[in-house]
Amino acid sequence: MKKSFFKKPKPKRKKAKKLFFFLLFILTVTFTYQFLNHSNIIIDDKELVEVLLSNQTETSVLKKIITTLFPTKKEAIKTLIKANYKGLITEEKEKKTVPTMIKKENKPLIYIYNTHQTEEYTPSSLVEYSIMPTVQMNNYILEDRFEEKNYETVVEEKNIKEVLNKNGWNYAKSYQASRIFLEEAKKNYPTLKYFIDVHRDSLPKERTTVTLNNKNYTTILFLIGLENKDYAKNLEFTEKINAKINEKYPGLSKGIYKKQGEGVNGVYNQDFSPYTILVEMGGPENTIDEVLNTSLAFSECFLEVIDEYEL
Repeated sequence: MKKSFFKKPKPKRKKAKKLFFFLLFILTVTFTYQFLNHSNIIIDDKELVEVLLSNQTETSVLKKIITTLFPTKKEAIKTLIKANYKGLITEEKEKKTVPTMIKKENKPLIYIYNTHQTEEYTPSSLVEYSIMPTVQMNNYILEDRFEEKNYETVVEEKNIKEVLNKNGWNYAKSYQASRIFLEEAKKNYPTLKYFIDVHRDSLPKERTTVTLNNKNYTTILFLIGLENKDYAKNLEFTEKINAKINEKYPGLSKGIYKKQGEGVNGVYNQDFSPYTILVEMGGPENTIDEVLNTSLAFSECFLEVIDEYEL
């Protein structure tokens, strides 16, 4: 029998060839995405991730690709929020026809942060990304609306747990940790005036959800610390926001809860500024869609109130 002149390809060459075509596929998808993005054709980040994850054979490479596209989990959350909810946010924006007249001058006025960053909502449509939506997702929705009205906004992205660990503090010291964030933000951006600490409640869904005009919202609850000696100023500002919400979205707000005494913080960093507010949006069983609706409603009312101060 004659010997074959053709040698069987080595397994290594097969693997290299397979990896080459896979990387070529990834690069094609990435460049196509970039082209469409710069051509003002909206392509959803969710669709892009689904395409990338449809090939399960090169998990390690996929991880590197996704890490490149979405450098951190925080950036992934921000990107997904801005992409997946862009249509809804735009739809709400189109309803408003009176723009503010403030010019953008790189002087931020609003600071959004979360003393309890790990408070979660139900994952809903984001479960396929292994992302647990937290109160931090509200920040980017609010930022979008505030920036749209030319109110420059700073969103706190540093990890509060790192501050707690560094100082040997437990969870009960979270307000001391967020105080550090407040002071650093004010030092870096002296123009900051309004400070919003976004939380969520711990109640079940039937007590944190309301339906208005056939749309589900999370309820809103404001908190005032009576152990702040100047709490009356914070209360006055919060009452204006709450009144505006009651006027435009009756039933959305559960009102203003005043706290003091043993076992509670009692100040909530509201002594930092008379324009520091603590707002709770929804509970652990609310979906991000419900939170989005409330964030949009809250931002609308908040903006109308600060317009009275700034315009």
